[in-house]
Amino acid sequence: MASSSLPPVPPAPAPKPTIFSGLLHACRGGLIGLVELVPGVSGGTVALVLGVFDRLIASANHFISGAVHLLFRRDRAGAARKLAPVEWNLILPLVLGMFLALVVLSRPLHAFVENYEVIASALFFGMVSASLVVPISMARAAGPTTPAGRFTGPFLVLLTAAAAFMLLGIPALQIEEPSWWILILSGAIAVCALALPGLSGSFLLLTFGMYEPTLAAVSNRDLGYLALFATGAVLGLASFVRLLGYLLRVRRRAVLLVATGLILGSLRALWPWQENSALLAPGDAWMGPLAACLAGAGVVLILWFGQTRAAAAAYKSSS
Repeated sequence: MASSSLPPVPPAPAPKPTIFSGLLHACRGGLIGLVELVPGVSGGTVALVLGVFDRLIASANHFISGAVHLLFRRDRAGAARKLAPVEWNLILPLVLGMFLALVVLSRPLHAFVENYEVIASALFFGMVSASLVVPISMARAAGPTTPAGRFTGPFLVLLTAAAAFMLLGIPALQIEEPSWWILILSGAIAVCALALPGLSGSFLLLTFGMYEPTLAAVSNRDLGYLALFATGAVLGLASFVRLLGYLLRVRRRAVLLVATGLILGSLRALWPWQENSALLAPGDAWMGPLAACLAGAGVVLILWFGQTRAAAAAYKSSS
């Protein structure tokens, strides 16, 4: 992966909060929440493309540390120190945008995916395919590659992609009335997938038979169901995000290569022509799906190149 000619994305300093930046973060959160409703598309991948992934993970780690100090150690001063680095101007509008997208857009998106299944799959296939450019360029920017790493890097990507490809081929289970512990476990799994690029929380829920009940609970405002699901999400966030933050600090390149493999393997779930997890050849009406695929890829590449240029400009002006 190190020989890629893609330009690395320099780390941009956190901008000063403005009304415009708040609205922009809310729109970013809306995009992340929107794609989390689609099986096979990862919110973490969208966060990478939009350039907020590292900041989200760092802020989540600081928030969790502050919550631990406050709730379990009763240390208000320590909690305040841990919470000080949290980018609230990013987190709050982003979470609000995600929430609004989940509540407002769940029904129309579900109808779009149901009524135009092949077109929708092709659109998301193109978006996810194009998003591969992001972790590849970030892995290249993570540091120099050793001669051994030039072999182990591609091997790690292919191994992870193969594992994801096989996992996504497992037939979906059917759970009509999930018990309370299944709801908590589902919430934990979904939020872990949200934090890791390439892993779709919605598709994991679909595999475990929990996608339809959860989407119905969101659409019908089933507060009891959603409260248990949110409890699991909080528990999963508190454990997995801290681990991911640590790995990004000490094994950043390896994490990004794993994310690349997960994104590559997740394309199986988005192949437009399939039946009962079996992949089929394109049908006669392939022009429409191809156009949707190219359109999705174009949107992602435009967003990524725009984010890259903005980050480079901010880095240059701050140096």
